[in-house]
Amino acid sequence: MRIELNPDAKVVETIKNGLEQKGGYCPCRLERTPDTKCMCKEFRDQIKDPDFEGFCHCMLYYKYK
Repeated sequence: MRIELNPDAKVVETIKNGLEQKGGYCPCRLERTPDTKCMCKEFRDQIKDPDFEGFCHCMLYYKYK
């Protein structure tokens, strides 16, 4: 398993700017809770799933099997 940033530099820049503006919380979510702090709980759970391969919700990270 490995996790990499999205290869699209524009997406990465946009999401990182959003993270900065929201204090590290997912720019795609309205609520600011420990579950939405980047890397969000949703993606941490997907990382634990050995069968999951794909992007996190906001498309910043990609998990390879």
